[in-house]
Amino acid sequence: MKIRSSISLFLAAALTTGAAFSAEAVSLFDGKTLAGWKQNNGTAKFEVVDGTIVGTTAEGSPNSFLSTEKLYGDFEVEFDVKVDDALNSGIMIRAQTKDGKPDGRVNGPQVEIEASGEKGAEAGYVYGEAIGGWMTPKERLIPHKKFKDGEWNHYKIIAKGPRIQVWINGEAVEDLTDEKVFGTHSKGFLSLQVHSIGKGKGPYKVAWKNITLKEL
Repeated sequence: MKIRSSISLFLAAALTTGAAFSAEAVSLFDGKTLAGWKQNNGTAKFEVVDGTIVGTTAEGSPNSFLSTEKLYGDFEVEFDVKVDDALNSGIMIRAQTKDGKPDGRVNGPQVEIEASGEKGAEAGYVYGEAIGGWMTPKERLIPHKKFKDGEWNHYKIIAKGPRIQVWINGEAVEDLTDEKVFGTHSKGFLSLQVHSIGKGKGPYKVAWKNITLKEL
């Protein structure tokens, strides 16, 4: 009886103080294989190289996506990424395929991955892939240089309900609430994107490592 009472008191205290129970962060990439991932759209090449996932552009291919087989709703995801300066990339969150078909167009919120260049860029802002363009309001699309060109960059993304928060290298970049998109994309897969390229350009590469996710 004393043990049960103690547990009851603990649970009551947690509820009273607003304490939340969440799963531990798990690795989405074992560093050796692409187990748990599958490719959607495009012909860009995804492979494991020296403990990283490397995506390489393919001329003439549309945007390509390496997607988790599991679907996620509310979560916190962290990863390190490095991208060639000339390549635009991103990570899809709560993504779907058109009409639910395996080969359907990948769509949903995408957190931008992009080198800063001389004038800065939109890294960390949220784009609506195949759902209407930028979700980050136009007046907030201010180029910045929080993304370090030619180096590994650490991203942290929290998706909780309609709110999406993004940090790059520990600096806050985005805090967006979009009820409309959440209404259609409250749960989905994560996708690593290799963007399409123009004729005669590339090949370019983007690499990811240390991909962990904690469901909230």
